[in-house]
Amino acid sequence: MDGSPAYRIIGARWVKVTAWGHHNVKAAHRSTFEVTTDENLTPRGDCIVGVRSSTGAGGLPPWFREEARKPGAIIVAVLCSSGVCDSVAGRGDPGLEMSDPSRMIFRRSTYIEPATVMVRAGKAARDLDRRLVESLRRGARLDLYLTVIPPGDDYIPATEV
Repeated sequence: MDGSPAYRIIGARWVKVTAWGHHNVKAAHRSTFEVTTDENLTPRGDCIVGVRSSTGAGGLPPWFREEARKPGAIIVAVLCSSGVCDSVAGRGDPGLEMSDPSRMIFRRSTYIEPATVMVRAGKAARDLDRRLVESLRRGARLDLYLTVIPPGDDYIPATEV
């Protein structure tokens, strides 16, 4: 070994959004998951994992939106409820508007509309830890943490997320 450390300490900025579960949380959707500021959830909302969110995509800080629009940006979402956490990594995109005031949508696809926060996500609602989903079905608080790993940094793996 040449004496250089086997790791690198990096600084990261995180956004924390708070939402709440609902008895109609199914988390069964195959291609998205969503958090909304809406108070209620109908049984048809099979992608929604949190209601009464503290913000939609339009309320995310400017630094987050700017970094997420850079080609090659990686977005990480960590969802926690009642001591259970799950994480999802995906991509940003130059076309992300993130202007919707009430919804945040995380997508496996590359489809973009005003509520889209992440594309090419590694998970959809149906893939989330079922213990997390059960907590949300009981109406527990959801803490959603978001960060962006900017493109070009030497700690980003060369492989696709």
